[in-house]
Amino acid sequence: MKVKGFTLIELMVVILIVGILAAASVPMMRGRIDSAKWSEANATAGTIKSAVRVYFAEHAASPTGVLSNATTQALLGFTAADLTGTYFIPGNYNITGVNANGQATVAVTGSQSNAPTGTKTLSATGTWN
Repeated sequence: MKVKGFTLIELMVVILIVGILAAASVPMMRGRIDSAKWSEANATAGTIKSAVRVYFAEHAASPTGVLSNATTQALLGFTAADLTGTYFIPGNYNITGVNANGQATVAVTGSQSNAPTGTKTLSATGTWN
């Protein structure tokens, strides 16, 4: 009678391969998770850019400043709840400038404990840096 099964060496090789694959995939997944978190900021910053452009068209003036300021929020038609997301809050968004065409540059800084770190800027041309 012959016993069939895997040897200890074969099992250890399989475990080693699975470990190597896991070690390689964790940093790639971490980058994807941060990218997904920044997509929330990108969507909100785009909405802010649109609101600034509408305000500029109606009033020929350009609001700037951090959007935790209730006056700036009211000028653009936002409430604090409109700008509060899972990872970013109104104080994370800063209108750093508005060009002659009413296109805003919006800087976003992650400050929440679960937010990604760093600062990214949505430029007047629409590029995300």
